[in-house]
Amino acid sequence: MIDSLLDILFRSDTALQSFTESYGLGVYIILFLIIFFETGVVVTPFLPGDSLLFAAGTLASFGTLNFWIMVGLISCAAIIGDSVNYLIGRTIGKRFVFKPGAFILKEEYYNKTISFYEKHGGKTIFLARFIPIIRTFAPFVAGAARMNYQRFAYYNVVGGIIWTLAFVGAGYLFGTIPLVQENFSLVVLAIIFISLIPLFWAAVRRK
Repeated sequence: MIDSLLDILFRSDTALQSFTESYGLGVYIILFLIIFFETGVVVTPFLPGDSLLFAAGTLASFGTLNFWIMVGLISCAAIIGDSVNYLIGRTIGKRFVFKPGAFILKEEYYNKTISFYEKHGGKTIFLARFIPIIRTFAPFVAGAARMNYQRFAYYNVVGGIIWTLAFVGAGYLFGTIPLVQENFSLVVLAIIFISLIPLFWAAVRRK
């Protein structure tokens, strides 16, 4: 089972189906935990997100998994994960990330971050859902910056549901197309690349 889990983590496009065939409904629990840790623990941004949701949507189109149960569980995992990450950031973020006197993350940067999240925090939380790695750090920084929790929660819930529906739905709609099936690994790589475009664009604009 450990080998199967590792395959899902690093080869989700091909391993998820074989895991489902072996462990049945247990795959729902695994999907929930992977998405929870990918969004809820700041040290695990390497876990699969977009590609895993697309692969899960494809399995739902085959009837292997229930589409709506999966969307509900994954949405809950993403929302709860971000909430936990926010609370961790709010509890220890300033102490471990924004240290007074630090060369890179100075106290003044902490104050600027607070100001930024007060103005643009909602948009950041929503858009971060669609950018790998950034979606793991955004709620942590929001907590460290003391973003208003009610505002955070609103964009967290909306973003989590739309992100899940977008990628699981894409897998459900396009996963059965022969061209997609024959080039599934390339499709997953394309999804990852498209997800990173906003990050590259932001970097170019800063320069």
